[in-house]
Amino acid sequence: MSASEHDSTSKFAVSTPLGSEETLRAQPHPDGSFPLVLILGATGYIGGRLVPRLLAGGYRVRVLSRSSGRIQALPWADDVETVEGDAADPEAMDLAMRDVDIVYYLVHSMTSGHDYGKLDRAIAINVALRAAEQQVGRIIYLGGLHPDGVELSPHLASRKEVGDILLASATPTIVLQAGVVIGAGSASFEMIRHLTEVLPYMPAPKWVRNYIQPIAVRDVVYYLLGAARSEPGANGTYDIGGPDVFRYSKMMNGYAYVAGLPRRHIAALPVLTPGLASHWVGLVTPVPRQIARPLVESLVHTCVVKDDAIDGLVPPPPGGLTGYLEAVRWALGRMEIDQVETSWVDARVADAPSDPMPSDPDWAGRTVFQDERTRATTADSTSVWKVISQIGGATGWYSASVLWASRGLIDRLSGGIGSQRGRRGYDGLRVGDAIDVWRVEHVEPGRLVRLRAEMRVPGSAWLELSVDPTDEGSDYRQRAVFFPRGLTGRLYWLSMLPFHGLIFSGMVNRIVAEAETDVED
Repeated sequence: MSASEHDSTSKFAVSTPLGSEETLRAQPHPDGSFPLVLILGATGYIGGRLVPRLLAGGYRVRVLSRSSGRIQALPWADDVETVEGDAADPEAMDLAMRDVDIVYYLVHSMTSGHDYGKLDRAIAINVALRAAEQQVGRIIYLGGLHPDGVELSPHLASRKEVGDILLASATPTIVLQAGVVIGAGSASFEMIRHLTEVLPYMPAPKWVRNYIQPIAVRDVVYYLLGAARSEPGANGTYDIGGPDVFRYSKMMNGYAYVAGLPRRHIAALPVLTPGLASHWVGLVTPVPRQIARPLVESLVHTCVVKDDAIDGLVPPPPGGLTGYLEAVRWALGRMEIDQVETSWVDARVADAPSDPMPSDPDWAGRTVFQDERTRATTADSTSVWKVISQIGGATGWYSASVLWASRGLIDRLSGGIGSQRGRRGYDGLRVGDAIDVWRVEHVEPGRLVRLRAEMRVPGSAWLELSVDPTDEGSDYRQRAVFFPRGLTGRLYWLSMLPFHGLIFSGMVNRIVAEAETDVED
């Protein structure tokens, strides 16, 4: 992508600005061209959120990836230049760094195996040498916040070693050191999320008493963008963190507060070693053990910002740093919408860095239970939609009437609305309509309706019914989605599984049968 082809008014303008225009936009060269940035780790958690904001800021972006196919699956693939290769390969790195102004070093090798420190060292040395040979203007590295003068965990020791190698190179380097990053998809945040949601009582290692200074992912991205505009020749290490400092246990209860969960009781046990704790985390959370163990081992250290030197390099965000509770709200706020509509793996660029991204791993995000069924039918889509649009009220739910009535009675007895509301009428579905214990949340006439449950359940529930035309007739699709709240929500879903088998299979069969009968008549 040449400078002449580059449009500084990028289509990746985001609706949630992270800071001032002056701090975050690219500063053009004297000849009018915009800086070329190389991202190492573009498909990772931070990289996937940084790339669209660099594009929005006017930068030309090049990415290095071992698989160009992974890049092509992302929404900004056509707006970046992709070089296929490995960061440890000198030839690939020479090609990737040609004419580059800034290198963002965002790769880590925790998932590569036991010797990830050795691999990280080799990559850092290769990057340092190639950057000097190609006369790169600056390297920006995101490392880990750590205390001084103590023996570090293997993970933090490796992160520090990479920073030291880059700082000692011939290329000016800015090392930003962050602690626990708060945002949907961050491995550290996902550990907090799942531990807190699943366990009302948690035996934990004594490191839950250590002090931590978390930082919102939006602030991490802000500092990474700001570092690109800092004074030429800057070379040093800068701690970055949010405004809150507290114990790890308090951080978990802060999550519980925002998520609407009861306070978690956490007991610090001196006998629970980091190794044992990582096994336990692996059982309770979906975070892979090869990622969980290094992170758990790193929690034995108190990690807080040592000084405010970063303020001299990058001014604080105009609105101030994001507090922990607000960061958790950002992480949870958009997720229900995204996961219900598409399960978030789509061609959408996140409006905020805390939003889910298509490049996030499968284990990231809220726990979601689904019952999904599809049935091909010879009935056309109009006939199927006619049946769907009459659901509820006097028509009923096309299956297991006794079970639906029993569920409504239980809801009534527990203080809920029960199932006595019926529906307004049968001349169509409108957003906001009440249908028994459901509320119409979204309608695409002739194709889809999504209902949000208003019954008392330990979580949030939706029922989505849709139909798509085919050459032979149509495909009917039915999806029940449940976001459990805490351990009670998970147990509720499991207890309902036998009934779901009767209710939802019956609905599919009856709706399709009614539509086919209508066609015959």
